Amino acid sequence: MTTYVITVPGTFTTTVGDAARTRLGRALRPADPHHTRMGEAQDLDPLTVNEDDTFTIRLAVEADSATHAEEDARRLADAALHDAGLDDTSAPLGPAVVTGIDSGV
Repeated sequence: MTTYVITVPGTFTTTVGDAARTRLGRALRPADPHHTRMGEAQDLDPLTVNEDDTFTIRLAVEADSATHAEEDARRLADAALHDAGLDDTSAPLGPAVVTGIDSGV
């Protein structure tokens, strides 16, 4: 198994308050990319929100392939958004992509 850092972009289409952002950050914590060497070196936060309400979710995922890692990250991101009280219309996600690999070498 390899640890992948996956980036999932999205957009908040409704106003998302601080409480929802805090819940979202808490839900993403288990897959925090800071647990990887790349995440530590680049100070990758699990959630970055821009002024235009676009956001980026970065997750560390263990998988046997990049495709499986992207699928797992997408599921984790969807679950975290739902835990924060957001759905596919209030926070649609873009495609998940591999942005780093922490192979332990």
